[in-house]
Amino acid sequence: MNRTGSSAPLWGAAGKAAYVLCCIGAALVLAISGFSYFVVKSVDDIGGSHAIVSGPSIGAQNILLMGLESRTDWDGNILPSDVLKALHACNAQEVADGCGGNDTNTLILIHIPAGGGKAVGFSVPRDDWITYPTAYDGQSQGKIDQAYGLAMAAAESAAKQQDPGISQDQLAYDGNEAGRAAAVASVEQLTGVHIDHFAELNLDGFYELAKVMGGVEVCLLHPVPYDPNSGFYAAHAGYQHLDAKMALAFVRQRDGLANGDLDRTHRQQAVLDSVIKELQTDGALDDLTKLQDLLSVAQQYLITDAGWNLLDFISQMRDLTSGNLTFRTLPIVSYQTIDGQDANVVNPSYIQQIVQETFYPAPKSSSSPASSPSPSAASTAGNSLVTVDVLNGGNTGGLAGQVSAALVKQGYQAGQVGNTSPLTTTEVLYGTGTSANATKIAALFGVTAAASSTVAAGHVEVLLGADATAVPSSAATSTPSASSSAASIPTTGPQGGAVNAKNGIPCVA
Repeated sequence: MNRTGSSAPLWGAAGKAAYVLCCIGAALVLAISGFSYFVVKSVDDIGGSHAIVSGPSIGAQNILLMGLESRTDWDGNILPSDVLKALHACNAQEVADGCGGNDTNTLILIHIPAGGGKAVGFSVPRDDWITYPTAYDGQSQGKIDQAYGLAMAAAESAAKQQDPGISQDQLAYDGNEAGRAAAVASVEQLTGVHIDHFAELNLDGFYELAKVMGGVEVCLLHPVPYDPNSGFYAAHAGYQHLDAKMALAFVRQRDGLANGDLDRTHRQQAVLDSVIKELQTDGALDDLTKLQDLLSVAQQYLITDAGWNLLDFISQMRDLTSGNLTFRTLPIVSYQTIDGQDANVVNPSYIQQIVQETFYPAPKSSSSPASSPSPSAASTAGNSLVTVDVLNGGNTGGLAGQVSAALVKQGYQAGQVGNTSPLTTTEVLYGTGTSANATKIAALFGVTAAASSTVAAGHVEVLLGADATAVPSSAATSTPSASSSAASIPTTGPQGGAVNAKNGIPCVA
């Protein structure tokens, strides 16, 4: 199989086994230690994508784990019948007729702190309705998991128009690269943080890795009756071992679960914990034959950004265990039918504040007496009356969200966050009643604010140009105003609270 290919654009309502595709591959990246020469060579051969500019491989970094829903391999060939049968959804003819897709039904954003300490991950629900960083064939909004497939289809259509004789392998590669870039940019925009690396698997890769692993260990809170759509069932609650086929069914199921897809997200997180435990604490990596088999499959199926030095990264991650990795799910506001689709309504500014404060917590300091507010708090007390829209016309993906989150910390209200036409220099425009605040914000970027009749009253509009490559240090380090309290991460509601593994394997629905 040629790893530089991709899957053809298939559309339809297939089962969602991709929901944990990246878990075993990610666990390899996070857990391998005790190298010999063949391990070094095998790990060095993993990579292949130039969809993003890679960040550092040592120190603090943000990693996006992606699982691609696809009924084809990287070359666009329909998966073997035994694999399709194991997925319990679609046969070869149905796939040829359009069953399946190229949605990223697994999206987990993990922050690794400097020094490889306690890591934290946020699952991004696949049905979150967002505005895309750029429109794909005229479609500017949709579910976040659709960004990959939309960008892929647009890129393949453009490639075929430019070169009608293009090979299937090259067409698939071009499409997948566009899809990866779109998925990363969409998560950056929603969360407001920059992504340094990604790891991706498709359906075929998960199944092969699950077979080498001999299945996975899970824990259920209650028995699960047979689900005809996924094929999963469990006669009893508690800890139990699932073979590769049943593991696929376990992570596919959402029908019959109280919170549907959000409960399935917790299953995904639990499986990643389970795999890390198996690889690191249960001695799986002491079996050199199994390790060779795992690395062989990873070489063939796992895609990462080419600039990610996995050997450097793994050396930093030797001490990472499931106990040092906490998973949460990004909150939703409500369920809603949008354009005929079941979707999650989300609050991007709230999400950005949560992610920013979780990934980059402010240093603890002694609090001032309540009767003596700090000069910074006093000077920014009126910020909450101003709404700031941040649009990115520069070259740094995700920067609009990062700037918005920094301004929210200063007490401003988050407005629109998105992209605009390319700009060389950052501009700050303001509507009626916001001149003083606009002047302060413009000073952060070293520019002069200008009044604009196109900006709503009470709003400031920041248009980031190519000269803006990061959040201004003065904005990132300013003390929040008294009216700007830390965002609390919800522990109730459909997304639930944190998933922690007391015994290495958390119990889930």
